[in-house]
Amino acid sequence: MIGLGNPGDRYAGTRHNVGFEIAAELTRRWQLPRARERFRGLIAQGRTGPGGPRVAVLLPQTYMNESGDSAGPARGALGVPPERIVVLHDEIDLPFGEVRSRLGGGLAGHNGLKSLGRGLGGPGFWRVRAGVGRPDTTDPQIVSAHVLGRFSEPREEVAALVGGAADEAEALIERITAEPPEGEGQREMERG
Repeated sequence: MIGLGNPGDRYAGTRHNVGFEIAAELTRRWQLPRARERFRGLIAQGRTGPGGPRVAVLLPQTYMNESGDSAGPARGALGVPPERIVVLHDEIDLPFGEVRSRLGGGLAGHNGLKSLGRGLGGPGFWRVRAGVGRPDTTDPQIVSAHVLGRFSEPREEVAALVGGAADEAEALIERITAEPPEGEGQREMERG
Protein backbone atom coordinates (compact mmCIF):
# COMPACT_ATOMS: atom_id res chain seq x y z
CA MET A 1 0.00 0.00 0.00
CA ILE A 2 1.26 3.44 -0.87
CA GLY A 3 -0.60 6.44 0.48
CA LEU A 4 -0.01 9.60 -1.54
CA GLY A 5 0.29 13.00 0.07
CA ASN A 6 2.70 15.77 0.97
CA PRO A 7 4.66 15.74 4.24
CA GLY A 8 4.27 18.37 6.94
CA ASP A 9 1.51 20.09 8.88
CA ARG A 10 0.96 22.62 6.11
CA TYR A 11 -0.68 19.93 3.93
CA ALA A 12 -2.49 17.94 6.63
CA GLY A 13 -6.23 17.78 6.02
CA THR A 14 -6.01 18.84 2.36
CA ARG A 15 -7.69 17.04 -0.52
CA HIS A 16 -4.30 16.10 -1.98
CA ASN A 17 -3.41 14.29 1.27
CA VAL A 18 -6.44 12.03 1.42
CA GLY A 19 -4.17 9.10 0.45
CA PHE A 20 -2.26 9.61 3.73
CA GLU A 21 -5.56 9.63 5.64
CA ILE A 22 -6.76 6.40 4.01
CA ALA A 23 -3.41 4.75 4.77
CA ALA A 24 -3.65 5.91 8.40
CA GLU A 25 -7.14 4.40 8.65
CA LEU A 26 -5.90 1.06 7.30
CA THR A 27 -2.90 1.08 9.66
CA ARG A 28 -5.32 1.67 12.56
CA ARG A 29 -7.75 -1.06 11.44
CA TRP A 30 -4.95 -3.58 11.00
CA GLN A 31 -3.26 -2.52 14.25
CA LEU A 32 0.10 -2.26 12.51
CA PRO A 33 3.11 -1.23 14.59
CA ARG A 34 4.37 2.34 14.55
CA ALA A 35 5.85 3.31 11.19
CA ARG A 36 9.63 3.41 10.80
CA GLU A 37 11.64 5.81 8.66
CA ARG A 38 12.89 3.93 5.63
CA PHE A 39 13.01 4.40 1.85
CA ARG A 40 12.60 8.18 2.24
CA GLY A 41 9.22 7.49 3.80
CA LEU A 42 7.38 6.07 6.78
CA ILE A 43 6.60 2.36 6.54
CA ALA A 44 4.52 0.12 8.79
CA GLN A 45 4.51 -3.64 8.22
CA GLY A 46 2.44 -6.50 9.59
CA ARG A 47 -0.67 -8.50 8.81
CA THR A 48 -4.20 -7.36 8.06
CA GLY A 49 -5.32 -9.52 10.99
CA PRO A 50 -4.57 -12.90 12.56
CA GLY A 51 -3.58 -15.18 9.68
CA GLY A 52 -4.29 -12.39 7.18
CA PRO A 53 -2.03 -11.36 4.32
CA ARG A 54 1.23 -9.55 5.06
CA VAL A 55 1.12 -5.87 4.18
CA ALA A 56 3.41 -2.88 4.16
CA VAL A 57 1.93 0.63 4.23
CA LEU A 58 4.29 3.30 2.86
CA LEU A 59 3.83 7.05 3.20
CA PRO A 60 6.51 8.68 1.03
CA GLN A 61 7.98 11.69 2.82
CA THR A 62 9.12 13.21 -0.44
CA TYR A 63 6.70 15.68 -1.95
CA MET A 64 3.99 13.94 -3.93
CA ASN A 65 5.60 14.79 -7.27
CA GLU A 66 8.67 12.75 -6.20
CA SER A 67 6.85 9.83 -4.52
CA GLY A 68 8.37 7.33 -6.96
CA ASP A 69 11.78 8.09 -5.41
CA SER A 70 10.47 6.50 -2.20
CA ALA A 71 8.16 3.83 -3.64
CA GLY A 72 10.63 2.42 -6.20
CA PRO A 73 13.33 1.46 -3.66
CA ALA A 74 10.69 0.13 -1.24
CA ARG A 75 9.18 -2.10 -3.94
CA GLY A 76 12.61 -3.39 -4.90
CA ALA A 77 13.68 -4.14 -1.32
CA LEU A 78 10.39 -5.85 -0.46
CA GLY A 79 10.18 -7.74 -3.77
CA VAL A 80 6.56 -6.77 -4.45
CA PRO A 81 5.39 -7.19 -8.06
CA PRO A 82 3.64 -4.07 -9.43
CA GLU A 83 0.26 -5.81 -9.76
CA ARG A 84 0.25 -6.32 -5.97
CA ILE A 85 0.85 -2.65 -5.18
CA VAL A 86 -2.18 -0.57 -4.18
CA VAL A 87 -1.87 3.22 -4.36
CA LEU A 88 -4.30 5.34 -2.33
CA HIS A 89 -4.87 8.80 -3.80
CA ASP A 90 -7.15 11.75 -4.43
CA GLU A 91 -9.01 11.95 -7.74
CA ILE A 92 -10.42 15.28 -8.92
CA ASP A 93 -12.15 13.63 -11.87
CA LEU A 94 -14.51 11.77 -9.51
CA PRO A 95 -17.30 13.56 -7.64
CA PHE A 96 -16.63 14.11 -3.94
CA GLY A 97 -17.33 10.92 -2.00
CA GLU A 98 -17.09 8.48 -4.91
CA VAL A 99 -14.50 5.70 -4.66
CA ARG A 100 -13.24 3.51 -7.49
CA SER A 101 -10.39 1.10 -7.96
CA ARG A 102 -8.60 -0.11 -11.04
CA LEU A 103 -5.42 -1.76 -12.24
CA GLY A 104 -3.14 0.23 -14.52
CA GLY A 105 -4.41 2.72 -17.02
CA GLY A 106 -3.53 6.31 -17.73
CA LEU A 107 -1.94 8.52 -15.13
CA ALA A 108 -4.50 11.29 -15.80
CA GLY A 109 -2.19 14.23 -15.25
CA HIS A 110 -1.71 13.30 -11.57
CA ASN A 111 1.94 14.16 -10.90
CA GLY A 112 2.16 11.76 -7.94
CA LEU A 113 1.00 8.88 -10.15
CA LYS A 114 3.43 9.92 -12.90
CA SER A 115 6.31 9.81 -10.42
CA LEU A 116 5.14 6.41 -9.17
CA GLY A 117 4.99 5.14 -12.75
CA ARG A 118 8.63 6.12 -13.20
CA GLY A 119 9.71 4.73 -9.82
CA LEU A 120 7.80 1.46 -10.15
CA GLY A 121 8.72 0.84 -13.79
CA GLY A 122 5.31 1.50 -15.33
CA PRO A 123 1.64 2.12 -14.55
CA GLY A 124 0.73 -1.54 -13.83
CA PHE A 125 -0.25 -1.01 -10.20
CA TRP A 126 -3.67 -0.86 -8.50
CA ARG A 127 -5.20 2.47 -7.53
CA VAL A 128 -7.91 3.26 -5.02
CA ARG A 129 -9.19 6.61 -6.24
CA ALA A 130 -10.96 8.79 -3.67
CA GLY A 131 -13.14 11.42 -5.33
CA VAL A 132 -12.45 14.93 -4.08
CA GLY A 133 -14.39 16.73 -6.82
CA ARG A 134 -13.23 19.32 -9.33
CA PRO A 135 -13.88 23.05 -9.32
CA ASP A 136 -16.00 24.43 -12.16
CA THR A 137 -12.97 25.67 -14.08
CA THR A 138 -9.88 24.39 -15.85
CA ASP A 139 -7.74 27.31 -14.62
CA PRO A 140 -4.59 25.54 -13.30
CA GLN A 141 -4.20 27.94 -10.37
CA ILE A 142 -7.76 27.38 -9.17
CA VAL A 143 -7.49 23.60 -9.63
CA SER A 144 -4.19 23.59 -7.71
CA ALA A 145 -5.70 25.69 -4.91
CA HIS A 146 -8.62 23.24 -4.80
CA VAL A 147 -6.52 20.09 -4.34
CA LEU A 148 -4.05 21.78 -1.98
CA GLY A 149 -6.92 23.31 0.02
CA ARG A 150 -8.61 21.85 3.06
CA PHE A 151 -11.92 20.06 2.67
CA SER A 152 -14.94 22.36 2.77
CA GLU A 153 -17.31 19.40 3.11
CA PRO A 154 -18.56 18.45 6.60
CA ARG A 155 -16.13 16.39 8.68
CA GLU A 156 -18.54 13.43 8.71
CA GLU A 157 -18.60 13.32 4.90
CA VAL A 158 -14.79 13.43 4.72
CA ALA A 159 -14.63 10.60 7.28
CA ALA A 160 -17.11 8.62 5.15
CA LEU A 161 -14.91 9.14 2.07
CA VAL A 162 -11.80 7.96 3.94
CA GLY A 163 -13.69 4.99 5.42
CA GLY A 164 -15.18 4.00 2.07
CA ALA A 165 -11.79 4.13 0.37
CA ALA A 166 -10.29 2.05 3.19
CA ASP A 167 -13.10 -0.51 2.74
CA GLU A 168 -12.33 -0.65 -0.99
CA ALA A 169 -8.61 -1.10 -0.29
CA GLU A 170 -9.30 -3.94 2.15
CA ALA A 171 -11.54 -5.73 -0.36
CA LEU A 172 -8.88 -5.26 -3.02
CA ILE A 173 -6.12 -6.67 -0.78
CA GLU A 174 -8.24 -9.75 -0.08
CA ARG A 175 -8.87 -10.22 -3.78
CA ILE A 176 -5.33 -9.78 -5.07
CA THR A 177 -3.67 -11.81 -2.31
CA ALA A 178 -6.06 -14.69 -3.01
CA GLU A 179 -4.87 -14.83 -6.65
CA PRO A 180 -1.51 -15.80 -8.10
CA PRO A 181 0.62 -12.70 -8.89
CA GLU A 182 0.16 -13.13 -12.67
CA GLY A 183 -3.50 -14.27 -12.42
CA GLU A 184 -6.92 -12.70 -12.59
CA GLY A 185 -5.83 -9.72 -10.51
CA GLN A 186 -4.83 -8.02 -13.74
CA ARG A 187 -8.42 -7.44 -14.85
CA GLU A 188 -9.72 -3.94 -14.48
CA MET A 189 -12.28 -3.42 -11.79
CA GLU A 190 -14.43 -0.30 -11.60
CA ARG A 191 -16.83 0.12 -8.72
CA GLY A 192 -18.70 3.20 -7.64
